[in-house]
Amino acid sequence: MGEMYKQNWQKKDTVANMFAVFRQSADFTQFDGKSINETKYWMSYFRTLVDVSILHETILRPVHTKEWTSLEELKQIIPIEDCVITIDIDVMKEKILEGYVMVSLSEYGSPALLIQSKINKAREVTLPEVEFTVVGPKEAFVESIHSNINLIRKRVPIEELRIRSLRLGKISKTTVSIAYIEGIADEENVNTVWQRINDIDIDQINDSSYVTQMISDNHNSPFPQLLDTERPDRVAAILAEGKIAVLVDGSPHVLIAPTTLVEFFSSFEDYFSNWLLASFFRLIRLFAVAFSIFATPIYVATMNYHYELIPSDMLNTLITSRREVPLTPLLEALFLELTIELLREAGARLPTKVGQTIGIVGGIVIGTASVEAGLTSNILLIIVALAALASFTTPVYKMGNAIRLIRFPFLLFAEFFGLIGIVLCFSYFTAHLLRLTSLGRPFLEPVYPPRVHDLKDAVIRFPFSMMTKRPQALRTESPNRMDPNDTKQNKDVDE
Repeated sequence: MGEMYKQNWQKKDTVANMFAVFRQSADFTQFDGKSINETKYWMSYFRTLVDVSILHETILRPVHTKEWTSLEELKQIIPIEDCVITIDIDVMKEKILEGYVMVSLSEYGSPALLIQSKINKAREVTLPEVEFTVVGPKEAFVESIHSNINLIRKRVPIEELRIRSLRLGKISKTTVSIAYIEGIADEENVNTVWQRINDIDIDQINDSSYVTQMISDNHNSPFPQLLDTERPDRVAAILAEGKIAVLVDGSPHVLIAPTTLVEFFSSFEDYFSNWLLASFFRLIRLFAVAFSIFATPIYVATMNYHYELIPSDMLNTLITSRREVPLTPLLEALFLELTIELLREAGARLPTKVGQTIGIVGGIVIGTASVEAGLTSNILLIIVALAALASFTTPVYKMGNAIRLIRFPFLLFAEFFGLIGIVLCFSYFTAHLLRLTSLGRPFLEPVYPPRVHDLKDAVIRFPFSMMTKRPQALRTESPNRMDPNDTKQNKDVDE
């Protein structure tokens, strides 16, 4: 079937062959007619791609009510800007499949007039679902790339904003665009992103996640190396920093490159709050992530090898809670961790109302039943529940998934080697992060290599008056965001 499909399209070197293939689809329409001065024409289109109101009101009305004798004259009287006359059959194929109406003066004639009349069905701009914030704008990207570019241009209304586009996918013909600000973004970063996207060779691209997996520096790393966002205000901010945004038609998420690890734990709402509050919340998130990774492995290591580290009063409580449990600490921990993951997946895949019920009721029922049945200890149940709750504080969903995954290697190392195993596993992931890059830029910047200036917007968010320069790692052409002298607070004249 695939070879037949390929051969059929290779043989379409004439308009007649092109129509012969199109007629095999039930939604292809072709008819002939005459203008008011008896000029005969043929019209061809896919009715599922064409807006009927545009066809009847904007195209057929002038065709039948005004005099014309050539395609050039018809082009002048059609009140649609996007019209093109061509003899290129490849252009005809592409435009008809995009929702254009083809008009010719003979049944299989050439040239032909192609008139843009496609249906623009797109979801309305709605509230962000993944990156919702209490304070700040409430607009989110949608599946239409044109609407998304409009949302960006509305926030970056400068002539230096550049948009480059191309089509990817032999079957999907998906439009992929990159956006950057000329004069700020490093040309090397722009060329790297553009070349990697150009090198993509695949039959179908349905979402920006496809592009992420193909242009990332390390395809085998569990950590995402490109930040994806659904917030236009965040994209506008990163463009001003000198980064590049990648937009994919059909995807409500925009990719940001290059990026660093600390950005995955920073919510954009941090910039809408006082710097003291924003820094406090960032520290809470980092502590929560560390707790979600290490809490259960430390429990397993302690129960297996390091009883002497536990205070005597707490040791009695632990022994009492585990007295009736037949499972080893590792199996006990794996049972609860896998139960939590099952509840997460069930809640995510089911309809919203049912999923919420499954998550809450299922967690209470299963947790209570497992303790009463003697399969797990109540202390470990509390630790696993708190670790699961802490993992939800990660602002970026894909980084949250990575944290969920790496907890299991830590559990295995804790079972076999105790606290030393946790240190070994931590050393391995640290070495991996040190080697990881995003568009060739260090992923752990500004921690490694150390850049003191960039630390002002890393773990702690300093006031805007102290963040006068753009990130040094981006090597922007214009490093200054504001004049440092203008940030000095002067007293009012009347004071």
